[in-house]
Parts: sequence; C-alpha cells; structure tokens
Amino acid sequence: MKLRSLQKGAMLVTVSALLIFVITLLGWFAFGCYISDGGRGWNVPISEYSKALTWDGKSYTFTGENLLEEDCWMMLLNPQGQVVWSLRKPEDTPEQYTLTDVASFTRWYLEDYPVRCWVRPDGLLVVGSPKGSVWKHDIAMNTQDLLQIPIWFAGIFLIALGSVLGLAWLTVGKWFRQDQQVRDAARSNWINGVSHDIRTPLSVVMGYAAQLEDAPDISALYRQKASAIRSQSQVIRDLVNDLNLTMRLDCEMQALRKEILRPETLLRQIGADFLNSGMETEADFEIDLPEIPLPEMNADPFLLRRAINNLLTNCVRHNSPGCLIRLGGKTVGKWIVLWVEGGMVTDSTETISHHPLESDGGAAHGTGLRLVAQIAAAHGGKAEFHNSTPYRCELWLPIKES
Repeated sequence: MKLRSLQKGAMLVTVSALLIFVITLLGWFAFGCYISDGGRGWNVPISEYSKALTWDGKSYTFTGENLLEEDCWMMLLNPQGQVVWSLRKPEDTPEQYTLTDVASFTRWYLEDYPVRCWVRPDGLLVVGSPKGSVWKHDIAMNTQDLLQIPIWFAGIFLIALGSVLGLAWLTVGKWFRQDQQVRDAARSNWINGVSHDIRTPLSVVMGYAAQLEDAPDISALYRQKASAIRSQSQVIRDLVNDLNLTMRLDCEMQALRKEILRPETLLRQIGADFLNSGMETEADFEIDLPEIPLPEMNADPFLLRRAINNLLTNCVRHNSPGCLIRLGGKTVGKWIVLWVEGGMVTDSTETISHHPLESDGGAAHGTGLRLVAQIAAAHGGKAEFHNSTPYRCELWLPIKES
C-alpha cells in the first residue's frame, strides 16, 4: 500500500514537472510573439529595407514605410562616407563619416543609437532605432562550442529536472512515512486498548474455570467443560499476545534484546518446557541435534522461544493425538536452521490432514505463523514453510560473526 502511494506521488510529481516544462516552452513562445512587432523594426531583415530603397537615376525612392517603425530612421552613405539619402535621420548624427567611424558604429552604436548596416553596390545602408531601445553586444564564439550549446542546455535541464524529481520524491516519501507513523500509532493504541480490555475479563474467566475444574463437588462432565473453557481462554490470551507482538514488529517498535546463544541449549530448554507443559500426552516429541555443536548466534532468546513455541503449539492443536513432533537444528553455510516437523501419526500408516500453510507464514488458523516469519525477519533471516508430509517449518538465522 505504501509503495503504491509513493509510486502515485512520484507519478504526480513527474507529470507536474513535465507540465511545467511544457508551460515554460509555451511561455517562451508567447513572449516571442509578444515582443515581435508583426514583421517590423529589428525583426525585419535589413535586406528588405535595402530592396525597398531604389535609385531611378535622379533620386532615391523608399517604398518600405510599412516595414519601418515610426521612431526608426535610415540613411545611405556613399563610398566616400557622405550621407546621400536619409529618412528621419536624427539631427545629432553627422553628415560625413570616416572609415574609422563606420568601423565603430557597425559594431557598436552611432552616437548611442543602435544601428544595423547593409552593404549595397552604391554604398552602406544604415537603419537606426531610438536611444536605449535596443541592446547590442558583440559575441564571438568558436563554431564547435556554438554547436554544443543545445547539448549543454539539454543537460542542464535534465539535471534540474532530476533534482526537482529527487527532492519531490524525498519530500513525498517523508510525507507518506509521517502519515504511516500516524496510522501505526493509531493502530498500536487501538490494539493496546483492546488487548487491555480483553485481559481483565479473560483473567476472570480463566480463574473461575480453574476453580470449577478443581472443585470436588461437580460432575466429571462439568469438570471437562471447565477445563475446555480454561484451555480455550489460554488460546485467546496467546492470540492477544501474538497480536500485540505482531503489531510491534510490523511497526518496528519491538527492540531486539540480543544475546550470544548456543542453539542446542536453547532447543533443549524449549523442549523441556514443552514436555513440562503437559503436551507430551497429546503428541510424541523428539529433539534431533547434530553431533557436531552448532555455531553460536546473536539473537533475542525471548522472541526465538516465542516463535518455536508457536510452531510446537500449532503442531499439537492442528493434528490428531498421537502425531510425532520433532524439533531440531542444523548448519547450512552461513546459516543456522532451527526446524519443527509435525503431522505423521506414530501408531498408524494414515497421514493426518492439516491446514495448508502459505509461503509467507499465513494460515487460516491465526497469526502464529505470521509472527514466526516476522521474528525471523527481525533477526535478518527468514522462515520457510513446507507443505510436505510431515509439514516442516524452518527458521533460517545468521551465524554470529566472529
């Protein structure tokens, strides 16, 4: 859900960036249309003015008044630098120019007037604009560098776009993480509240059921029913505890209290607790450990006990009495594999039917196996659930680094 939300946010940001790019291009185009004057002034090639200025043998005639702006002016210099024709020429401009003058104003300004020049067979045509109306600057650039300008602009644009998208991705991700934290906190508070509300009446039910179970003045049938009430209440209590722990692992609120553990010692302690719980009357139990000691591991003993106890309890609850349950460990490469098997009847050739297990530990009967997968993942390992006969659940945990 979170990944899809991030993808939607990134898609929205990408579309927004592309929209900004398109609007920018359209804006430049609109600006170009705005500053253009319909084919007049500096946007008209000076060659067009030259074509409109003709010599009939006696005088010059200019037919391009519609192309020339009202505040612009023109003049024609003969090869000797003398003005032989003009149109609206400013009074503060000379009538005679030297070669140096011509070289200067063709490159820069003529008496602060921005001008353009065109060489004709009969002289030099000069078209000027008002002072301060046009900015002129002489630019010289290597042709190879000039051809690289589009590449530079494209690269700069892509860098800028990538920076915007990256910043937006981080920002959107931060927003979603904050939103996720708020939802996790609300869920945590709700689960904690419900769990607290369940524990109190559940303790009362279990207490009264235990009293009825031990009462000497009730029949065996009612004693059996009281025992069933107490047993199922314990199941509810375990489910509530599993729900709380699952939520804390999901939200990364459960801090691991890692210790240096010997796998054989841990498995023997878990096996002894299993036998002392009275479940050995419902199933045969074996521990299978290799002759060579297993390597040490750095893990949280409470969580590992919880995971393996969940697997053992599931084997008892979801198999008929008399099935064989086996607990063991082995080394595979850089991993320690702790496994639980269960489901084969010891006094018959029949195979007991089971609830199917999903690859992620999910099952129709509750959160126990999902919690096992979460505990393995919290230790940097994984849980594997094999729907074989007998069913086998494995915890792959990393060996302690030396």
